[in-house]
Amino acid sequence: MKSFRLLFLIAAALPAVAQSTGVSTEWDVRKMLDNLAQQTQHLQSVLDQIKPDTWVANGAPQTYVTQWNTAHTELKYLLGSTDALAKQPEKLTAALDAYFRMQAMGTTLGSVIEGIRQYQNPAVADLLQAVVNENSANRDRLRQYVQDLATQKEQEFQVADREAQRCRAMLLKEPAPNRPGRSKQK
Repeated sequence: MKSFRLLFLIAAALPAVAQSTGVSTEWDVRKMLDNLAQQTQHLQSVLDQIKPDTWVANGAPQTYVTQWNTAHTELKYLLGSTDALAKQPEKLTAALDAYFRMQAMGTTLGSVIEGIRQYQNPAVADLLQAVVNENSANRDRLRQYVQDLATQKEQEFQVADREAQRCRAMLLKEPAPNRPGRSKQK
């Protein structure tokens, strides 16, 4: 009965914690992730126009080919991460994964953009940079969501911990139950 009361109190307190942190609604998160996926696919189409193999023939380091391949891989991982987050928007690890993948992709693309500017076509580099910049609003929203979600999870843990401590203290104050087959000692 006491554990039922504990669960009830925790369940009753969690919505208040969630509301106080200002975490985006599931609808808003999915909308943000849809925008992110669309812009990432746009990024993919621009990235497909880049031919780093021809750069190497013109004296560019082989590293650009590796970075281009890495960027393609990171785009796929980012789409997978955002899909996983869309399925479970309350999952902090999924939100962190999506955010860190987005950050990694941005770092890799920065180097690729330099190679495009130097070895292919500055206009294509500007186009890719513009697409990356468009996605910065989604990155900022995702970062804010991760922070809000982490704050919410932390507050939920604090509420649960306080309630567990309170229940533990109540249990320690109660006398030990009499067990059959044991005599009371005086």
